[in-house]
Amino acid sequence: MNIDIVLLLQLGCGLFWSLTYLLIIVKGFHDRTYGMPILAICANISWEFIFSFIIPHPSPQLYINIIWFILDSIILFQFLYFGKADFKETFYQKYFYSIFLITLVISFLSILLISYEFNDNLGKYAAFGQNLMMSILFITMLVRRGNLAGQSLFIALFKLFGTLFVSIAAYMIEYSTLITFLSIATFFFDFVYTILLYNYNLKIRNKAI
Repeated sequence: MNIDIVLLLQLGCGLFWSLTYLLIIVKGFHDRTYGMPILAICANISWEFIFSFIIPHPSPQLYINIIWFILDSIILFQFLYFGKADFKETFYQKYFYSIFLITLVISFLSILLISYEFNDNLGKYAAFGQNLMMSILFITMLVRRGNLAGQSLFIALFKLFGTLFVSIAAYMIEYSTLITFLSIATFFFDFVYTILLYNYNLKIRNKAI
């Protein structure tokens, strides 16, 4: 295993995912909405809190986790501030904050217990599992909204490259059939998401002509 290459891949993942979060934040404030589905937000911020403060990673990943946690806290604020307006159903309007709190608690405990159960102090199984879930949720959010609110082609591309970098790093560190499968599945849905956003952009340009 080439440690220098793995380190570069880790840093590349940190950079691309940080850019993903930054663009989600910028687009969210611009469109006055949130750019990450509720379950993805809760899973992300739980993972980052756990592996920053409860089971801290070694550096440089620890510092990357803390940066992600700060960025995801802003995305969480956007969801709580703008999110209620995105749900028209009476049930979601009435129980919006309760649903969020329950989702956050379940996400946090699930990630923590998965890590303890599999003796996974790096949180890799939870990370790759929730990354796949997130990729699918981004697609469902785009289809449900039917527009580019809170989303952009560059967000999709940066997420795709961030996932690709960490998947290669994980493969080089220790081969795992499960993580390899999750990586390939995530890349597939990230690619589909990117194509969908590209097509949405094309439709917008064609209408403008």
